[in-house]
Amino acid sequence: MLTRLKPYLRRSKTLVGLVTRVRRLRSLSRVPLRPWAIRSYLASHPMRKLQIGSGVTILDGWLCTDFEPVHGRMVYMDATRRFPFAADTFDYVFSEHMIEHVAYRSGLAMLHECHRVLKPGGVIRIATPDLAVLLGLYIREPDVRQRLYVAWISERYLENGVRGPVHVINNAFRSWGHQFLYDGDILQSAMREAGFQNVRRYDHSQSDDPNLRGLESHGRSVGNEEINVFETMVFEGVCAK
Repeated sequence: MLTRLKPYLRRSKTLVGLVTRVRRLRSLSRVPLRPWAIRSYLASHPMRKLQIGSGVTILDGWLCTDFEPVHGRMVYMDATRRFPFAADTFDYVFSEHMIEHVAYRSGLAMLHECHRVLKPGGVIRIATPDLAVLLGLYIREPDVRQRLYVAWISERYLENGVRGPVHVINNAFRSWGHQFLYDGDILQSAMREAGFQNVRRYDHSQSDDPNLRGLESHGRSVGNEEINVFETMVFEGVCAK
């Protein structure tokens, strides 16, 4: 019963607002512990890796941060503000299905902060929904993967009797707190504007760097890896200073 109710509960602005406030207060209660947690991580990890927007995922060996920490191993961080780290601190930064939850200018500011805290030669990896894939659903003859995606989103997140590519596309813009959806060109341009070079697109969970392989976990969070791979694009860039 609860599983069936979840899509409707997520659409209740009052309930969502209440949950957000509760989580915000819980996150702020952990702020006094943040300097200790950061110092402890930096002192114990010669290779330093920062995860932004951890959600429910804990990556071993990474400093996991989130605006609404849900685990004791996560550190509170508002990624739209100046990061609580010195310049040239990290070797890697990873963020999955997070940047689309903030406005474009805030996302660009976040990328600049990622560049600031990365060491020269450090690498950023960003995974986010691909707007081109979502808009590609609006065609006369969808392929098998497109039909499966529309059916799955409709069943899981839309009201009974409401389905189809038009509703699914609108849902992507309006649900889950999404603020700005990127296509590959815009994300690549934003990363370059923030100072990253050699910005390249990679397949899901694949990378030339073994430290960045197999990181994506959003598919497990939503309960369908195939759906996540279909909608997600991944880019990496090298910090140049």
